[in-house]
Amino acid sequence: MTVALVASLVGFLLASPFTALPVALFLLAAGVGWVRYQGLTARVLTFAMTIATVLILLLITVYITVESIPVIRYETTTVFGVPVPGLRLFTETRWDAVAEPIRYSMVPMIHGTVMVTTIATAVAAPLGVAAALFLSEIAPGAVREVVKPGVEILAGIPSIVYGFIGFTILSPWASEQFRTTGQGSYLFVGIVVGLMALPTVVSVAEDALSSVPESMKSGSLAMGTTDWQTMTSITIPAAFSGVSAAVLLGVGRAIGETMAATVMLRGVPQLTEPLYNVFYGQETLTSLIANNYGNAHGLQMDALFLAGVILFITVLAISIGSQYIEWRMHRKLGGEV
Repeated sequence: MTVALVASLVGFLLASPFTALPVALFLLAAGVGWVRYQGLTARVLTFAMTIATVLILLLITVYITVESIPVIRYETTTVFGVPVPGLRLFTETRWDAVAEPIRYSMVPMIHGTVMVTTIATAVAAPLGVAAALFLSEIAPGAVREVVKPGVEILAGIPSIVYGFIGFTILSPWASEQFRTTGQGSYLFVGIVVGLMALPTVVSVAEDALSSVPESMKSGSLAMGTTDWQTMTSITIPAAFSGVSAAVLLGVGRAIGETMAATVMLRGVPQLTEPLYNVFYGQETLTSLIANNYGNAHGLQMDALFLAGVILFITVLAISIGSQYIEWRMHRKLGGEV
């Protein structure tokens, strides 16, 4: 059975012009195996899907990394007589794919991404944790049954809708109130992206807070503490790993958001002056890719792949960080939260 499944999968990968045959063999082997050996088939299929997921991730990583190598070589600079590939990408601030000297600095887009993500996190983290605490500890059951599905529905709204609302309502209002010129500002893009990340933070944090054992809360209340003291001293610390994971997932959503930033920002790859000016907005890594991939070629396309590599590494680091925090708190508390 295992041999048949593996052989069918290999045939699918190697015989792409005859896709129907290996797919049929795979489905036949899986069907027969499920009828005769359900346990073994389930394990083999689970293992095969896991391997396929890892392979796809590795292939994507290798592909975007290889495609970005030419621009890394192009932006080589010399430090103390030693050539350092790609250093100029992060030491200069000029992006210009037309006028000489051609430069593809990532600094302006990294700055824009950091600005938007910071503002979005400042919006989503406190509001999301507060809403999760309300839903899990304060709200009556009837309110919870209505509000939580509503929050989860918000996560399903397409990002282009959020971006369009921000472009047609927030951006004109900001231009009028703050006398800004051009389109978009980091402040309001960050607010919109923070609202987009809010359902993720609320949902994950609420699940973590609700999983705190009632015995811990009851013991605290029996000692004479108030409900608020129990929430701040028992519930939140016990669920800190899950709450932290919720916030980091929200940060990951903010970093990878494309459409809202693309629609609302002016799309100019340069730094704002001064750097902390949130009332103007230029470009983020995601909007850079979205705005330029249609007409990019040569080194410019390679630079877009490099922007994808930076995004990928950043989100991967955040995911690893969230897993580490959860593991550390799990070991510290000795529980399942």
